[in-house]
Amino acid sequence: MSKYLDPKSDIVFKKIFAQHPHLLLSFLNAVLPLPEDGKIAFLEYLSSEQIPDIPILKRTIVDVKCKDSQGRIFIVEMQIEWSKHFMQRLLFGTAQAYVKQLEKGERYDLLNPVYGLALINDTFDASEEWYHHYGMVKIKNPQEAIINGLTLVFVELPKFRPSFSADKRLQVLWLRFMRELKEGVWAVDPELLAHAEIREAVELSKES
Repeated sequence: MSKYLDPKSDIVFKKIFAQHPHLLLSFLNAVLPLPEDGKIAFLEYLSSEQIPDIPILKRTIVDVKCKDSQGRIFIVEMQIEWSKHFMQRLLFGTAQAYVKQLEKGERYDLLNPVYGLALINDTFDASEEWYHHYGMVKIKNPQEAIINGLTLVFVELPKFRPSFSADKRLQVLWLRFMRELKEGVWAVDPELLAHAEIREAVELSKES
């Protein structure tokens, strides 16, 4: 019998990240491409079910949905197996969260950015790249102009290899937790347990 359950499984993932906002906050700050002056300071959970105002339109259900004190919205999905439609599904869910911010008559400048983060326990291309960051940019000169609004990040966990960059240390530790903890594991690397939030996540992953 295993001592730990896999945090990539639906029930354990939600037990950790959909019930403990301080753990989700730490995880998102570590993994998302947020500027240093734009780190998340507070999180509030939102309903994971996104129901359109027009009943005949498609609704979506996401693993975790929340917003921070700046009004930014974050959608987090854990996907065990890659499918060719999953990228469109995450885009649809984040776009739905974006447009549902405004009621009739409200100004467009009230819109806040929406981030979609997908952790994939699978691979979807042949490259060595494991971190895929997508945004809306000017095709002719991507560095010249960025349209803020939707940001998508896909992390291929099987390709992830720890690096020793000081500024990415917490990202490495969280992704190691997601990749290394699984059924059959009886001992956890002390380096992971040295970080308070990750130690708590490890405790929440215990089989009991």
